[in-house]
Amino acid sequence: MNKPATIDFATATAIQIPAAAAPVQALHDLVPGEARDSLLAVHDVLRRELPQGQLAIYEAGGGSCSVLPPELPGRSKVTVVDIDEDQVRNNTYADEAILGDVQTYRFGRETFDLVICYNVIEHLPHVDAALLNFRDALKRGGLILIGAPNPRSLSGIVTKYSPHWFHVWFYRHIRGIKDAGLPGEPPFPTFFHPLVTLPRLEAFATANGLEMIYRREVESPRYPEMRRRKPLFAALVDAGAAVLNTMLSRGTDVRRGDYHVILRKS
Repeated sequence: MNKPATIDFATATAIQIPAAAAPVQALHDLVPGEARDSLLAVHDVLRRELPQGQLAIYEAGGGSCSVLPPELPGRSKVTVVDIDEDQVRNNTYADEAILGDVQTYRFGRETFDLVICYNVIEHLPHVDAALLNFRDALKRGGLILIGAPNPRSLSGIVTKYSPHWFHVWFYRHIRGIKDAGLPGEPPFPTFFHPLVTLPRLEAFATANGLEMIYRREVESPRYPEMRRRKPLFAALVDAGAAVLNTMLSRGTDVRRGDYHVILRKS
């Protein structure tokens, strides 16, 4: 049995911590809704586009759960890099878990078939550096899966301009996550670099040799969660979103608070 590694922040930027294999949490525990449907579609794209045989997968900010299709870990070496020590220690499915910063941690060129960055880029002050690191670490034809909140949605605006204590309150009292805000537990502070906005993300990707082969904006999974747990509160939020939609350009829905994209390296 491997002994836990000692982490020394004064002398190391990243320390490799072996993790025991365990089943991956399917679909990131998403409730039924648009986000879950999109993630199922993402799984289909990954099955179609990724090569057969053994895969090398890099999860950037992987933490303690994964959005991989359930059959992929069995034929993959999964490497996770996360800056949070507790998240790294909580990881149970990666072959290798590394304490490090995805904005600066570099692998050899053309190492991975797939990079997953799910609910991470909104927390990064240097998204451009992270994306270029991901691109360089990808093999030709390799894929980057990004899941992120839409900064221009109702939930994105509230997240960006409200204090962190409010995020913790929402997670604990609306989502019912009692450990929210404790060490290693979300919500984590949000930065919202300009590249998190979808049009800018797509333009940056195109300019840097990455083709967007999947793009879908979806209703934030927080809405179906609220409708189940707090129906009266959810009804008020839905009503407010409907009013906002009438004042914005046709086709806009401020409830589309999340997106999934897949980029392919040319």
